[in-house]
Amino acid sequence: MTKVSQLPYERVAADSLIAHIENCAQKAKTAESAQALVAVRNECLTPVFRFRTMAALAFSRFTLDTRNEFYSAEKDYYDEQSPKIGASFVNFQQAFLQNPHCNQTTANVNPLVLRQYELSVKCTSQKVVPFRIEENKIVTEYTKLMAETLFAYEGENLPLSALRKYFSHPDRAVRKKAYDALGTTLAAIGEQLDDIFDRLVKVRTKIARTLGYKNFVELGDNQLGRISYGRNEIRRFRQNVKTDVVPVVAALKRALGEKTGATPFMYYDNDTYFPQGNPTPVLTAEQMFEAGKQMYHNMGKETGEFFDFMLATDAFDVFPREGKWGGGYMESFITYRQPFILANFNGTSADVDVLTHEAGHALEAYMSFRQNHDPDIDLGMETAETHSMSMEFLCYPYMDAFFGNRADDYRYAHFFDALAFLPYGTIVDYFQEQVYSQPELTPAQRNALWLELEREFRPWISYEGMPYLQNGTRWQYQMHIYESPFYYVDYCLAQSVAMQFRFMSQDNYEQAFAAYLKFVKAGATKEFPALVKEAGLYSPFDCGALSDIAAKAETILRK
Repeated sequence: MTKVSQLPYERVAADSLIAHIENCAQKAKTAESAQALVAVRNECLTPVFRFRTMAALAFSRFTLDTRNEFYSAEKDYYDEQSPKIGASFVNFQQAFLQNPHCNQTTANVNPLVLRQYELSVKCTSQKVVPFRIEENKIVTEYTKLMAETLFAYEGENLPLSALRKYFSHPDRAVRKKAYDALGTTLAAIGEQLDDIFDRLVKVRTKIARTLGYKNFVELGDNQLGRISYGRNEIRRFRQNVKTDVVPVVAALKRALGEKTGATPFMYYDNDTYFPQGNPTPVLTAEQMFEAGKQMYHNMGKETGEFFDFMLATDAFDVFPREGKWGGGYMESFITYRQPFILANFNGTSADVDVLTHEAGHALEAYMSFRQNHDPDIDLGMETAETHSMSMEFLCYPYMDAFFGNRADDYRYAHFFDALAFLPYGTIVDYFQEQVYSQPELTPAQRNALWLELEREFRPWISYEGMPYLQNGTRWQYQMHIYESPFYYVDYCLAQSVAMQFRFMSQDNYEQAFAAYLKFVKAGATKEFPALVKEAGLYSPFDCGALSDIAAKAETILRK
């Protein structure tokens, strides 16, 4: 097996690819049968997938060290060429859809492809290519700024990923000091962060209006391939979070504050669940991977083979270092049929989440490659995040190996955090909707909006006296707001399904895991609501769904 670090990289010539796609578009227009049309599509896609693979490799190797000049330049290349390729591919999609034999292709092509093509052509054109390139460059500017910014703490200069471990320290004074370091450094680059976001809002609004949208909100949803729900459903979900989830979390958090002595309950208390501190892994990093291997083998033959493959190909990069991107992700290299996980271990329970959450993403990619799923079908992010978040819960029976006699503490803190995430994730989406609906908002007005939403959805939290963050700037280090607009609500939708897998597993673990594995194996071949229904669960958009979830979660946590 080839190690991920040894996967061959070669820049794909965009001009040649565009010529190929345009040639295929002409063939699609004149294809005289459904069979011929399918053959043209296959001919078109092979080099497109290679382009996407090389772009993904360049991005991943850039994130491993944003100071690497070669891959930094390669990422810049793909940032500039990807919008051109996208616009050209839309020409092919239009030609495919307009062919009179198009509807007959569903015998060989998943009908979801046609629906996604229909949505895709609404999201780009040659007119917006220069704006897309500009957007990509600004996003990279933010990525590099946050990856290369160091936070001065107790005589050390730490990347944000390393500073985070102090955010849940058992000593409240340490937590406050860590957040003070965060706020002080963010304040020093605050004008840069505001300027970057200003430019992103303006260019995204320009793209939307050029394409005929009122603003970026609808376009942002469409870009994420949401074909089974829209902004109205998201707004209804948001209202249900406010009505059914916020009161439960608020009561639980206030009770927790009294128990831990965190009164008044400050933002730096929000991630701490025990007076003695949150549970941390009792294993070294090497031991955690060995325990992870044992866990996935115990789950079943297929999951065991998956984890062995990930280890054999060195498909993990998990240690923080200067210049490394500060988040975590699973990337998929289509041509090589290879998943890859990047993370930043910091000695907290979040390290274990890498072996559960990101591995859930990687498991779906692994399964889809082996079942030869069509990579041209976009996997909805709400579906993708259900894979990862559900895996976190289904790993609960194995947590004793990672946390020893504090395994129950981990399960409690993790489940509490999952429920409390729903209001926060809702804030992120609501904030973006308001900002892109009112692109003329000033930085001060955006910060005031964030604080207003915090009071509405997280009334138990106070930022008073916290440098910079008290001004409403928490959103500035939520990278999704800059890099992946409107993605964040997918975490909320997925969490509401994942928690149901947890409830099911408490009644019958084997049945729950079998339902989950079926859900994962389906990949992107079906729409999210259909997958949820087939798993025996209810949609997050169903009336009363969140009320039931919140009530069951509260019962579990109070026990």
